[in-house]
Formats: sequence, C-alpha cells, structure tokens
Amino acid sequence: MKKGFDCELYTSLQTEKILERIDKFNNKLYLEFGGKLFDDMHASRVMPGFEHNAKINILRKLSDKTEIVFVISAIDIERNKIRADWGITYDMDVLRLIDKIRKLGLSVNSVVITQYNDQPAADVFRKKLERRGQKTYIHRKTKGYPTDVDTIVSDEGYGANPYIETTKPLVVITAPGPGSGKLATCLSQLYHEYKRGVKAGYAKFETFPVWNLPLKHPVNIAYEAATADLGDVNMIDPYHLEAYGTCSVNYNRDIECFPIVKSILTKITGDESLYRSPTDMGVNMVGFGIIDDDAVSEAARQEIIRRYYKAACDYKQGLSDTEAVQRIQLLMNEQKISIDSRKVVKPALEKSDKSKQSAVALELSDGRIITGRTTRLMTACSACILNAVKALAKIDDDMLLLLPIVLEPITKLKKEIFCVDKDKLNLYDVLTALSICAATNPMAQAAMNQLSNLRGVEAHGSCILNDTDMSVLRKLGIHITCEPEFASKDLYV
Repeated sequence: MKKGFDCELYTSLQTEKILERIDKFNNKLYLEFGGKLFDDMHASRVMPGFEHNAKINILRKLSDKTEIVFVISAIDIERNKIRADWGITYDMDVLRLIDKIRKLGLSVNSVVITQYNDQPAADVFRKKLERRGQKTYIHRKTKGYPTDVDTIVSDEGYGANPYIETTKPLVVITAPGPGSGKLATCLSQLYHEYKRGVKAGYAKFETFPVWNLPLKHPVNIAYEAATADLGDVNMIDPYHLEAYGTCSVNYNRDIECFPIVKSILTKITGDESLYRSPTDMGVNMVGFGIIDDDAVSEAARQEIIRRYYKAACDYKQGLSDTEAVQRIQLLMNEQKISIDSRKVVKPALEKSDKSKQSAVALELSDGRIITGRTTRLMTACSACILNAVKALAKIDDDMLLLLPIVLEPITKLKKEIFCVDKDKLNLYDVLTALSICAATNPMAQAAMNQLSNLRGVEAHGSCILNDTDMSVLRKLGIHITCEPEFASKDLYV
C-alpha cells in the first residue's frame, strides 16, 4: 500500500498540542483517550504510514508528566464483552494493557470500575487486581445524570465517587472499548480537584472522525463503518460552525451530549466560555499528517469493504443484528464501492469452486495472488500461508518443507490425546512444525524468515475461518476477510 501518512509529523504536532493544553489548565489535565492505546490497526489500515503504536509513543515522550487510569464498565465485565481484534474479554484486555504499559516505563495509577451495581463478576475482577497489588476504585451510576446538573455537580453526584489520587500533570483516562465511562471519570475528577482548589482541565484525544477532513471523506466514512454496530454517525459540528463560522466534523454522540457536558463543566469551573464546541474539546492533529490524499482515500475504501465482511460474518454467527450490515452497505453505495475491488475475493471463491473445498487467497506485496485449499492434512489457511512463504523464499511449490516425522506426532496428539474430532492441522500447528523443521532444514528456515514479510498483506477466505487460524493471522498482521458462510454443517466447531 502506497504511503499516505507522515507519522513523525503527526506525533510531533500531537505532542505539542497536548503540552499546550496542559499549560492552559495550570499544569493539570485529564485527557479522555479515545480509541486504542496500542495496536491501532484501524488507523494504520486507513492511513498507510500511520504506525499502529503511534499513540502510545506520544505518551512515552511525555512519560515524566503522565500517569494512566484505566476505566472499565462493570456491565461489560458481567457480559463478558469481547474485544474483537484480540478475541479476549474487556477485563482480560485491561490486564494485558497494564502489563504492556509497565514494560514501557509508563506509570499506571489505578483501575476504575464504573457503573458498578454489586455485579459478582466485577467483584471477582476487583479482587484479582487488588491481590496483585493494583489500586482500584468503584464508581456507581451518577445521581441526577444526565439532566439534573445541580445534583450531578454535588456531593450526591460526582462527590459520591472516591477521589483518585494523582500526582502528575497529565492524567490519561483510557478504556478497552467505548461506553466504559471515561468522560464521567474525567468530570468526576474535575469536581474533586476544584473542591481542593486545583483548577484542572479536561480534553479529549480522539483520532476519528477527523475534524478537518470533509464529512464524506472515505477516512471518515470508514470510521462510520467501523462503528456501525454502535450507530455512530458523522455530522458537521453545529456548535463549531456557529461559534467560528467554519465546518468541522464530529460524531453524533459527542454533539448530542455537548450541552450537558458544557453545563457540567461550567458548573464545576465557573467558566462559561471554556469550550464553545465539542471540536474545541479535542486534541486531534491526525488530519495534518496526511501527505497523499489519494493513497489514504483508497486505503479507507478497502477498510470499508473489510468492515462489511466483518459485520456480515458477525451476523451469520449470531453476534450482531442485520442493521450493522445494512448500514455499511448503504455507506458502500454512497461511496460507489463494490466488493469486486477487493482483489483477493474472486481468487478465493474460484479456488473453492474448482476444488470443492474451503479456500484462502492472499495478495503478496508484489501483486502476486497465492491460494490454498483445505486438504486431508491441513486447513485452507495453513496451506495458503505455507504456499505464500514458499513463494517469497523462491522455493519450488513441490518442495516438501514439513517432514512426516514432525507432523505425525502433532496429528496423533490432537486426535488421540486431546480427542479433537477435526484433526486437520491449523495455522498454529503448521507454523510450529515449520519452526521445528527449520532447525535442520535450511529451506524451512528460509520460509520461516519470510513470515514477517506477510505483515500488511490482504487475504480472503471462502468461508468463516476457525478461531485459531484467525488469531494467528492477526498476529502475523494479515488483513483477513471471510465470506459469511460456514465451512461445514456442524453446529459445534
């Protein structure tokens, strides 16, 4: 994918703006952090050149000024809500993120469990954290929210929440996903700070939608597609237009709640002119990092197609309703986008039709299309990746890389010890076998060395892939989509 984004320029501008906002609020800023701290794969896909860890790298530059508070909803804990890109629950993702942040030398202050109503699963999570030495806080639903501002900004409202002790100028409030209670936690802290005589401030770090791109720009439409299940809609910020006479893009939830947030901020700070629009609240310089609009626009269109396939597969598996699929279809029609423009779809379907088996097609960075089908021994995904690394390493297609002496014990383990009904080798099994063979076979080692060159390539499956294959593909950095069809008629897979 052609580079369309200057990540170095973006991180420089974003860091500068955050420091300006800290200075504006007397060296104490609560920054509501939207999106992902790590692994922002959506941003890297729609803006080629955006480094997926760009945001955490910005915080690393500010590490001496920064501490991080994680927020998670007790409702999400109770429901075992899943973070789709990692396939783990929100509470497990908080643990994962804390570990990663600590290893980078950043300070983790605490974990706040919001919307708490004595949920047993939330109690278990809290005990798990506290017994590992992690400070936690409980926030119940705010009395009077959202209409009774006098009650919200009182000892019965935000004052009922415990005060989170912080020591650094920048307090980042982040969460594993939307709807976790980041804003409420920021405003609660502001209330407590002002009671203590500290004139702290609030701002929002949000990447999408991009406020200084056109409303119907493909990057902003890709954000709508990514949040189709939430019902987010991009809109011109009417408050910004009225205040400054210029158009800026925001999304419906921020615009709808701005009057409430403004009233609460005014009540807490006594400053009615603090923010004049929801766009004012944001610290977002990502639009200034775009250096090739054509490249970025094409990447965003491809992301919209990926989101369509993801929504269609979720619907097929009973994970969502049909509205998300229909919304993305409308967006595709609006942008004149067809699934035919995704090059790997047709080869995967043709391979499947010809072989009468499930198939996967992959497009290498040089434009070559590599396919693989389900065999007696391995899954279609395994076959495709094996064929791809052989092609990159210039190894003849007939060359045997995986020795039977290595494969047989793995198959026997799955079938006879683990009693797995479907004993075909998944991608994890095949790459494990390849790594073993690489110890004695230079050809296998050469193939192994090519795995890193698959990062960022596109792939498509003729059916919904199994969880293990999907997980490994994500770790390899392959952008996979699947037809919303099951590989078999079996109900339990």
